[in-house]
Amino acid sequence: MAKKIIIAILVVILLVVVGEFIYFLNQISMPVSAKAEEKFFIIESGQGVHAISDNLKKEGLIRNSLVFETYLWLKKYGNSLQAGEYSIPQNLNMVDLTRVLVSGEALSKERVIKIIEGWNTLEIAEYLADFYAEDNANTGKLEEALKKEFMVDFAEAVATTDSRELIPNKTYSFLTDKPADQGLEGYLFPDTYRVYKNAEIPATIKKMLDNFDQKLTSEMRAEIERQGKTIFEIVTMASIVEKEVRGAEDRKITAGIFYERMKQGIPLESDATVNYITGKQALQPTFEDTRQESPYNTYLNKGLPPGPICNPGLDAIEAAIYPENTDYLYFLTKPDGSTVFSKTYDEHLENKNRYLN
Repeated sequence: MAKKIIIAILVVILLVVVGEFIYFLNQISMPVSAKAEEKFFIIESGQGVHAISDNLKKEGLIRNSLVFETYLWLKKYGNSLQAGEYSIPQNLNMVDLTRVLVSGEALSKERVIKIIEGWNTLEIAEYLADFYAEDNANTGKLEEALKKEFMVDFAEAVATTDSRELIPNKTYSFLTDKPADQGLEGYLFPDTYRVYKNAEIPATIKKMLDNFDQKLTSEMRAEIERQGKTIFEIVTMASIVEKEVRGAEDRKITAGIFYERMKQGIPLESDATVNYITGKQALQPTFEDTRQESPYNTYLNKGLPPGPICNPGLDAIEAAIYPENTDYLYFLTKPDGSTVFSKTYDEHLENKNRYLN
C-alpha cells in the first residue's frame, strides 16, 4: 500500500514537472503578440536582470518575468544583456528577444531630435543635416557634401505647396486655408521626436505635421473661426511673436499690440521680419535694413507678411489666438531678453534711448 502511494506521488510530481517544462517551453517559444510593430526599450548601464525583466513585462515584450529570468540563468546570460536603446518588434518570442538583447544587434534604430521653437526651415535643415551625414558617412561622399545635399532636399520638401505630394493619402485640415503658393513653413511643430536613422524626409515632416494637428485643439480651431481669422493667419502672427519676445504673457500682450496696429492701419514694424530678410539676429536692425524691399518687410508693408517667418511653439500660437488687449502700441526687447511696453511713440523713444542706445 505504501509503495503504491509513493508511486502515485512520484507520478504526480513527474506530471507537475512535465507540465511546468511544457509551460516553460511554451513561454519562451511563443511571441507575446502577433504585431510586428516595434516598441522602444532602454537598458540602463548597470541595470540588473530583475529590473530589466520587470520593465520588459511592463512594456508587453514578455509574458512572465520569472520565466525570462530562469531562461537567462539556464543559458548563463545573466551578465550578458547589453545596455543601450532598442527598437524591438512585439512579435519576437523570448528566445529571439534574448538573442537581440545579448547581441545588441537591435541597438536603437531611432534618433532623438529636438526641434527648437522659432527655428525656420534652414535652421531645422542645418540641425538634421548633421544626423544625415553621420548616418550616411559610409557612402564615400564628404560630410559637407552630404549635409548640403540634405539641406537642399529638406528645403525643397518644406517648400512643397501640397502636403499630399510628400504624404500621399493624407489630408491635413489645418492646411486647407493656406494660400496655394505657400509651403509648410510655420507648421513644423517644435518638439522632441524619435525618428528612424536614415528616415526619409517626408516621414520626418509627417511627424511634425501630425504633432501640429494634435496640438491645435478643436477649441482653438473654433476660436480662430469665431474671430473670423484663418489658421494660416494665426500661424503667421505666431511666428512673428515667437521671434520677437519671450514668455507666454508678454507674447499675448505683443500679439494684442500687433492686432491693434493692424486695426489702426499702422505697420507692424517687426524687427523679426527684417531679420528674416537679412538673415541677421540683430536686436535692433539698422535703418538701411528696415528699408530693404521685400513683402516680408513689415516696416514698409502694412499687415502680416506673406507667410510665417519660423515655426512657432504652442505659447506663441496660443498668444496669437488669445491675445491680451491693452493700451500699448509699442514694445522693445531689452538686451537681457525682457520686454518693455509703451503706450505712445514718445514713450517708446525714451525706452529705446534708455535700454538700447
